[in-house]
Amino acid sequence: MAEVRHAAFLRTADYPPANQSTYQALKAAFPDVTFDLIEVNPLLKRELAIAARNTLETVRSYGSTILRRKRSFREGFMHTSYAFKTIQRLLRQQLSRQTYDFTFQMQSIFDASQPGTPHFLYTDHTHLANLHYPDFDHAKLYTRDWIELERSIYHRATMSFVRSSNIARSIVEQYGVPPEKVACVYAGSNALTDKPFNEAKYASKQILFVGIDWERKGGPQLVAAFRRVLEQHPDAGLTIIGCTPELELPNCRILGRLPLHEVAAYYEQAAVFCLPTRIEPFGIVFVEAMSHRLPLVAARTGAVPDFVLDGQTGYLLELDDVEGLARALGDLLGNPERCRAFGAAAHKLALERYSWENVGRAMRRHIEASMSQV
Repeated sequence: MAEVRHAAFLRTADYPPANQSTYQALKAAFPDVTFDLIEVNPLLKRELAIAARNTLETVRSYGSTILRRKRSFREGFMHTSYAFKTIQRLLRQQLSRQTYDFTFQMQSIFDASQPGTPHFLYTDHTHLANLHYPDFDHAKLYTRDWIELERSIYHRATMSFVRSSNIARSIVEQYGVPPEKVACVYAGSNALTDKPFNEAKYASKQILFVGIDWERKGGPQLVAAFRRVLEQHPDAGLTIIGCTPELELPNCRILGRLPLHEVAAYYEQAAVFCLPTRIEPFGIVFVEAMSHRLPLVAARTGAVPDFVLDGQTGYLLELDDVEGLARALGDLLGNPERCRAFGAAAHKLALERYSWENVGRAMRRHIEASMSQV
């Protein structure tokens, strides 16, 4: 009879959805492993004294930025040195009750590593990666003590898994972790679809924008570019979903937030997906657009170059290049066949790279290889 293996899966809570999706992907990839699910937030809430002490530490460390509304109290509360060390202590107590073949944690705001136990983490961001964004306010940096504790997470882990190649580079270059201890396994998406579609949409000259934070997602740059596009293509249209900017713009529909199932219809009506975002840790809407076979137009920042392969799945531009954005959109709107070719390549990339099944398989391959060397 095969020996039963045990692993611990640790997360702050069941939200965001990726926490649950990753858990299910690992369980599917490791059918021979029994997973214990451990959540951090309930451990913190169990002792009133911890919450009271950490409230004081939050005010001491981040009070000025909270008052200036540069960060929320909740964000500061989870990023004090006291919270980090307390979570570490509580998790060590919890994990000492069982012998685990390996442990696995979601995100890098706590450290669940245990001496002698292979430990893995999966994150979509690092704090210092924010320094690569030109709009990042340095006043929003966490304390030096906390950043050093974050650094220790990556160094103590047997391997760090990330969703995008820029975060892999961040862990290596900004935190000094050996490249062999970092693997980009991307992320899955529930947006992938193989439903039939009408290729006539590529001649519709409809541009789709999906984003909640209008400024951060590059909305003003898109509007400036679209005005230029209208000079060449007066029948072009722009649909904005997720936010409600006040605009006086011809041929523009502003729909605000919509239920997810309704958004799919607009992906199917569009010829091009454009999101010239300025900050992008991951960007699930890109995967949604790719799954609907849309060519992509976006700016070179964060995780975007993983989605937008310039000249293959769309056009990748530099930040604030409004003229380049207008040229790229005009080129695609005037060439339905190029839209179709870029859209097909985007769809293929989504199927190959952005499925939870593939993420689970990649994690298993690296975990088993790492454990065999221990």
